[in-house]
Amino acid sequence: MRAALLRRLNQFAERRLPALTRLRQPEPLPIELGRRRIYIVPTAFGLGFGMLLLVMLVGALNYANNAALLLTCMLGAASAASMLLAFRTLDGLSLRGIRAGHAIAGDPLELVLDFAARRPRESVRLDCGGESLAFAVKGTTELRLRLATTRRGWQALPRLKLWNTWPLGLFRAWSWLHPRQSVLVWPRPEIAGPPPMLPADARERLRPQAGEELAGLRDYRRGDAPRHIAWKASARHHDLLVKDFDRPEPRETWRLDWQALRALDHEARIARLARWLGEAEAQGRRYSLQLPNERIDVDSGPAHYAHCMSALAVLP
Repeated sequence: MRAALLRRLNQFAERRLPALTRLRQPEPLPIELGRRRIYIVPTAFGLGFGMLLLVMLVGALNYANNAALLLTCMLGAASAASMLLAFRTLDGLSLRGIRAGHAIAGDPLELVLDFAARRPRESVRLDCGGESLAFAVKGTTELRLRLATTRRGWQALPRLKLWNTWPLGLFRAWSWLHPRQSVLVWPRPEIAGPPPMLPADARERLRPQAGEELAGLRDYRRGDAPRHIAWKASARHHDLLVKDFDRPEPRETWRLDWQALRALDHEARIARLARWLGEAEAQGRRYSLQLPNERIDVDSGPAHYAHCMSALAVLP
């Protein structure tokens, strides 16, 4: 019953007090915690310890036991000091910045939170989206957490709850952080499907080029260039030997076009283009992307892939 009452009081404070101090509204970074936004309530253990002190006080006064009275007062002073320390652990703690990684819809996205404090802080806990992390702050600290994602596009960050029960677990101090920041979630590619349609003359335009790496020696064939003959190696054999070089397999450039997928609905087009982008990047191809409101020129590499996926993610 006591635990249920404490839980209802905690829920009431979380529901009403942040609204009174406008902490439900998103705030720009940096966010610093002050005394007007830190709340403290006794824990279940703290309430039980307080009742124990009350019984000890009544017994010490009833029997005029000075030693018991002194012990009760010392324990009460330690409880008051623990409440102050729980408050000071959060007071002055600031969130300086938030950096987000990349993730496709449905996968967790990694966030890096930069916390700073003028003095060391111990046993601080952070709750975000069902995940709870404990950390300490010494000057500046980077905290990494995983944020659940459900759909592509911009996703606002949820409220972050900072709390602690340090040092004795008698009091629980907490505060809310609601940064005014959103993270971009990439679309989820389709699982399987056809490759992109290439122009009819795409392969005819490709010309294999000789490589620069020597693969080995082979017998001379009519038409081989004289400059490729290995004269020193041929002098030790009865026949002429020719240097054979690696010839890299030519790869066509993929030109991915939104209009070429008219048979699919809006989200299916995005999923197929996302799959083609991933396949092109994995195969080391060069590719471009044509969208209704943007054209991304031919290129390759992680930065180009991130640019294309971000463009798909923000499509209306």
